[in-house]
Amino acid sequence: MNSKNEGALRFGRIAATLPVKDIECAKAFYIDLLGFRSVFENGSPIGFVILQRDDAELHLTLQKNHTAADFNVAHMMVENIDHLHDLVQGRGLKVVKRLQDKDYGLRAFVFEDPDGNRIDVGQPI
Repeated sequence: MNSKNEGALRFGRIAATLPVKDIECAKAFYIDLLGFRSVFENGSPIGFVILQRDDAELHLTLQKNHTAADFNVAHMMVENIDHLHDLVQGRGLKVVKRLQDKDYGLRAFVFEDPDGNRIDVGQPI
């Protein structure tokens, strides 16, 4: 990048967009279990939702033929990762990578949401 242009580039909000087969089921998971709130909904029936909690933002898009990827599609940094891990396990969701302290300074685990989207969760140690 040209040094005289370095100050001209600035990024704002970037949010993960997760495809879901049933938007009401996905909303219930992220709102009721994880405490997000819906700040925008579009379509009739609803086909797109923006969720927020604290500094996090997540977009849900209705994709009725969605097939989950076999890789992580989002990464969340949280406080109290052990509590989130308990919530995920209590809901019976698949934990892809167990909760553990990593050598790169994070306590982390990976789970699948109700649509099979893999979410990588981390907390600084």
